[in-house]
Amino acid sequence: MDLTETKDLLLKRRAELTGDLADIEDKLDDPMPKDWEDRASERQGDEVLEALGNADLEELRRIDAALERIEAGTYGTCAKCGETISDDRLRAVPTAALCRTCA
Repeated sequence: MDLTETKDLLLKRRAELTGDLADIEDKLDDPMPKDWEDRASERQGDEVLEALGNADLEELRRIDAALERIEAGTYGTCAKCGETISDDRLRAVPTAALCRTCA
């Protein structure tokens, strides 16, 4: 597995997520409509945006942890059992910290 390629992929995805989170935060800061029905609809939309933002934040945490493992030289080693994580698993889930058995 090419670590430079993996790191570039993770950094690209990180930039996408950071942009998405900025957009979500901007939309959540929009003023609420005065009409009650529009406000209720807006609130539902905000809840969806918050859920998307939370999912993006969690993915961002996993990416940052994977980048830290790359820098530390432990990327590709299972954090639980110490065995090597297969290249197939890392290609499918580049943020994987556990081998398939431990996951």
